[in-house]
Amino acid sequence: MSDNELQSAATKLFTVHSRWQDVGEAETAGWAPQLWDALQQSGFSDVPVAEELGGAGGSVADAVQLLRAAGAHAAPVPLAEAGLVGGWLLGCAGLALPKGVRTILPPAARLRLDGDRLFGTAPAVAWGHRAESVVGLVDGVVVLAPGPAAPSGGPAVSRGANLADEPRDTVVFDGVPVTARADAPDEVSEEKLWERTALGRAALMAGAISAIAAMTLRYSGEREQFGRPIGRFQAVQAHLVTIHQQAAVVASAVDGAVEAVELGRGSFEIACAKMLADRAAQLVTAAAHQTHGAIGMTKEYPLHYLTRRLWAWKDEAGGHHRWADLLGGALVARGPDALYPAIQYGSEVIQ
Repeated sequence: MSDNELQSAATKLFTVHSRWQDVGEAETAGWAPQLWDALQQSGFSDVPVAEELGGAGGSVADAVQLLRAAGAHAAPVPLAEAGLVGGWLLGCAGLALPKGVRTILPPAARLRLDGDRLFGTAPAVAWGHRAESVVGLVDGVVVLAPGPAAPSGGPAVSRGANLADEPRDTVVFDGVPVTARADAPDEVSEEKLWERTALGRAALMAGAISAIAAMTLRYSGEREQFGRPIGRFQAVQAHLVTIHQQAAVVASAVDGAVEAVELGRGSFEIACAKMLADRAAQLVTAAAHQTHGAIGMTKEYPLHYLTRRLWAWKDEAGGHHRWADLLGGALVARGPDALYPAIQYGSEVIQ
């Protein structure tokens, strides 16, 4: 499938199964079963996992393109956790994809293996209560374990949610036997898991920002004041410029991160992409809500589905400060002469 065909198919799927009404209902119910079923039937939930492991194939770029479409539609499912992050872990370890709903145990989880049994607590697990399987990295071992919704029973779960009312549950393992395990290869580490998680969030944010840009531009052309569209007023035009500038910056940063990852690098570019997306979340939400005025603050108008997710996602995957501290520390350690080469060559300088 070409890039254009993938984009068209993904947009069509989310347009049908992730309407604003569907997103609102999922926030109340905690799940969007029709959307997840459609993603599984299309194979989109299994990109970029190799076909021989039960995946749909495809590249990191394909997975990120799907996440952009998901972000633009505020898709209420763990697509990043299932494919780009969890699928990557399983694929690197040579473990086959499980059936059903799966999610990732975040890098912040404090878990231990005792033989083939898993102990510990994993906070902020995306859609943890719906997961039939969970994937994690524990003491250098990639593990696949039953989730709280496993048919045969699994770990205990305590429900929680982020600012966007997306489930972020606490999952407690008390000797739960793992389904499969394998030693993590050299290219898999806790830091690489953080990076994959951050890339997934940055891709979702890029999609949400692009959707906000389109929504705000359309509204500014339709809403009239003093006999003309508000988009013709200079103050509103300044907001539109801010939003579209940030959309272009974040999209470019995510593209650069994907290109670097596919070349076997990416640490520098992912850190930059997440930082830029986090900053854009602040600028874009402010400009969009100021342009929309009172209607943008209402529950009935869909802008909040996107802006609340931007505010939630900027604090996830380590948050802004983790990547700023990491990037700043690496640059300081290499000295002032490394600054321009880092900007020019990225990961070739900072690992």
